[in-house]
Amino acid sequence: MPTFSLPDGVTLHLQESGEGAPILLLHGLGSSGSDWDAVVPRLSAHHRVLVPDARGHGRSDKPAGAYGVALFARDIAALCDGLGLTQVHVIGLSMGGMMGFQLAVDRPDLVRSLTVVNSGPDMVARTFRRKLEFAARLLVLRLLGPRGLAKRVAPKLFPKPGQEALRQRAIESLGANAPDVYLRATRGLVGWSVQDRLKDITCPVLVLHSERDYTPLSTKQAYAGQLKDAWLQVLTDSGHAAPVDQPGQVADAVERFLREVESPGRMTRPG
Repeated sequence: MPTFSLPDGVTLHLQESGEGAPILLLHGLGSSGSDWDAVVPRLSAHHRVLVPDARGHGRSDKPAGAYGVALFARDIAALCDGLGLTQVHVIGLSMGGMMGFQLAVDRPDLVRSLTVVNSGPDMVARTFRRKLEFAARLLVLRLLGPRGLAKRVAPKLFPKPGQEALRQRAIESLGANAPDVYLRATRGLVGWSVQDRLKDITCPVLVLHSERDYTPLSTKQAYAGQLKDAWLQVLTDSGHAAPVDQPGQVADAVERFLREVESPGRMTRPG
């Protein structure tokens, strides 16, 4: 089983395929690199694709202590440093997109481009409704555990009648989390923000928004407008887990974006 040992002794599970410029695929909360299974074959045809499980997730170690976006991103930076990777195309879904934002502001030397799928630069509850949503999720997780939460989340992720197999897959995947680990990972997202550092991100950014995502298109348009070099694209007939329900659209969008970023005539970011 391919693994990478971090400086603090935590071991991350890592899948790797293909050759060429490196792509890093980062998964969502409570999930694993399997979020990207249907996209990897396309992207690995012309790139070196690395798909880690974050600490506390999938087949990576699940140590004690607090988790959070900054910690997850530091782990990924250490992984890149250990493998000698620079100028990586970072692509993140949901929590993985948050990790990508954190990497882009903390380690711009590592990030050649950033693609965020149904994600954003903060998880701050600025409205009473948002605070209730966060509190309700944590309460359900405490009372019903990961499987109980998964049974509520899966129909929202995959609401169509023909998506029963995807719903069951989500229930099994999310429901397999250890309750304490999942709770710590969830708490670690609440209140996180790099919103005030968006001006420091100079790499090209692709923002992908699904029609049925939890947050509206206007939210993505607002933060994309604060970035120096951003594209925004809507994924049709798709929910929050776009790489799972619309892998073809995601791969198409990423491939077009990377062709533009890697084109010889495009000016590259200084340093």
